[in-house]
Amino acid sequence: MSDESAKKKVTIIVFSGDLDRVMAAFIIATGAASMGFEVVMFFTFWGLNVVKKNEGAIPAQGFLRKMMSRMNRGGTKRLPLSRMDMYSVGRRLMKRFMRQSGVPTVDELMAMAKSMGVKMIACTTSMGVMGVPKEVLRPEVDTVAGVATYLGNASEGNINLFI
Repeated sequence: MSDESAKKKVTIIVFSGDLDRVMAAFIIATGAASMGFEVVMFFTFWGLNVVKKNEGAIPAQGFLRKMMSRMNRGGTKRLPLSRMDMYSVGRRLMKRFMRQSGVPTVDELMAMAKSMGVKMIACTTSMGVMGVPKEVLRPEVDTVAGVATYLGNASEGNINLFI
C-alpha cells in the first residue's frame, strides 16, 4: 500500500477527567473521523472517569479502594472543569453556556464519535490501580488493553495527542 492510499491515523491519550479537556479530545476525535482519519482514544488514569457509567455503584475491594471509589465516582455528568470549577458552580455555568451555544454534551460527542467509528480503549493498568472493574465501563468502550496496544496504534499514527 502506498503512502497516498494508506489511511491516516490519529491517537489520543485521554489522561484528564476535566470537562473542558474531555470536550476538546472528543471534538478533535470527531473532527478527525469526519475527515476520514482512523481514530483511537486511549483512556487512562483520570480519563477513565469519562468512560465510567453515570449510574450504579462501583464495586471495590478493601477499605482504601472503597474510599477511592466514593471520592472518585466518575461518569460524564460529574466531570469538573480544569479551571474555575468553584465546587461545581463553574461546571454548571459551562454546561449552560454550551447548551445556549448549541455545543453537544460529552455524552452526545461520545455517541457521535462511536457512530463515526472512533475506537475507545480503557487502560488495563490504570483500571487496576484505580480499582475500576470492566463492568462499570460504558458500552461505547470497545476494549480494555495495555500500553503495548496504545503504542502499536501510536506507531502507526500520523497525529498522536496527549490530553
